[in-house]
Amino acid sequence: MKKLSMDELNRISVDEFKEAEKTPLTVVLDNVRSQNNIGSVFRTSDAFRVEKIALCGICSTPPHRDIHKTALGAEDSVAWQYYEETADCVKELKAQGYKVFAIEQVDDSIKLDQLSNQQIIKPSDQPKVAIIFGNEVEGVQEELLPLCDGSIEIPQFGTKHSLNISCAAAIVIWEMFKLVNCEV
Repeated sequence: MKKLSMDELNRISVDEFKEAEKTPLTVVLDNVRSQNNIGSVFRTSDAFRVEKIALCGICSTPPHRDIHKTALGAEDSVAWQYYEETADCVKELKAQGYKVFAIEQVDDSIKLDQLSNQQIIKPSDQPKVAIIFGNEVEGVQEELLPLCDGSIEIPQFGTKHSLNISCAAAIVIWEMFKLVNCEV
């Protein structure tokens, strides 16, 4: 066994990424304060060819040295847009036909591992999906929940009740990629 070289990995260029078919998924960051977390979400979004990232509220935007530190250039490949108010972003996505889900623990949330069983998102429907990740301390704003089509929760079995947003985003983006895969 040996590690693959950069040439052997056959990665596409930023220009090729921009032209490539994307996963029909928009990631919404609701008042995420850490630039390192934002950069990590960019990097994960690049890995799974996410369509777009919406940076809302207090989120920093590229170019930013701390975003770049964890994004490692993914902030140049993944499309992004800034919204002063997350609610405006969600309303715009809904008007464009997106199904919008908060990644949050609420009384009627759907467990991530049960999402495919619930038939809420079906690849055959060619859905456009948006997922909202909230602030590191407060989570997704309460006022956004009624605007969403539902809430998805990552099952957890330890003593803590949450994951770091960059970890949660990686888990959920991977699961959504598998669920809505557009044959990239």
